Amino acid sequence: MTPAVTRDAGALASAAAHTAGVGVRTVDDVAGIRAVADFLADVWQLPHTNPPYPSEVLHSLVHAGGAVHAAYGAGPRGERLAGAAVAVFGPPADGCAYSFVAAATASDRGVGFALKQAQRVWALERGARTMRWTFDPLVGRNARFNLVKLGAVGAEYLVDLYGPMNDGVNDGDESDRLTAAWTLDAEAPHSAGAADETADETARAAAAEIRRAPDGGPLAVRDDRRLWCRIPEDIVALRAADPARALRWRHAVREVFTDAYAEGLRATSMSRDGWYLLTPNPREEPRS
Repeated sequence: MTPAVTRDAGALASAAAHTAGVGVRTVDDVAGIRAVADFLADVWQLPHTNPPYPSEVLHSLVHAGGAVHAAYGAGPRGERLAGAAVAVFGPPADGCAYSFVAAATASDRGVGFALKQAQRVWALERGARTMRWTFDPLVGRNARFNLVKLGAVGAEYLVDLYGPMNDGVNDGDESDRLTAAWTLDAEAPHSAGAADETADETARAAAAEIRRAPDGGPLAVRDDRRLWCRIPEDIVALRAADPARALRWRHAVREVFTDAYAEGLRATSMSRDGWYLLTPNPREEPRS
């Protein structure tokens, strides 16, 4: 990895933390890791006695060469934990890091981005070129953050990856996941402007409808090279209010994605109004 890439990544990470009003650092002490475990339990709406990532597991990941990053903001009684992320390394030959989790409080805008940039610097300094993690494809805000804000690609669609989950957030649902693949030494993506969004909406409106959604509206449309797939506006609220309908959405989107991925398409963007854009695999595009 060139020093310039790492230097630029460090500058972006510092700027992101400043914008979010937090300090981001790695933690490896007992109290710090315990606080992160408690924070993640709060995010997942679980008791501190049963966190999604127990502190002893986090200690083991750090001991194995991974990192626990924590974002701290100013609180009424000193520092307060505003977000946390955990990453380890995959097979050395892959030059790939794997992010287990990244979470921030909903009120702390920009903290998630600051955490991912800190993870990026940590991974680059250790020779990684890519980072991977999974996310629920029905959570639109996460898809937009991963694919648009960070510039990752949905590399694979995984059906019911974890089996039934009883974590306080995903209860009663099936655990389909998209794997985000983030090229760490690529230039930071430029934010899509209003013209880009309008162009995408125009192309989508002209595309042919191929599937209907559980709410009666269009689910998937396509042209000769691209496919768009709509997801529900708020799957978390829908799952709480009508689990059966949420599951119908899960299965409907799954059918679109599994067919599209078998064809060689990959999720590369997410619109503000909840439409995925799937395009030919960018890693297989011919180079000019």
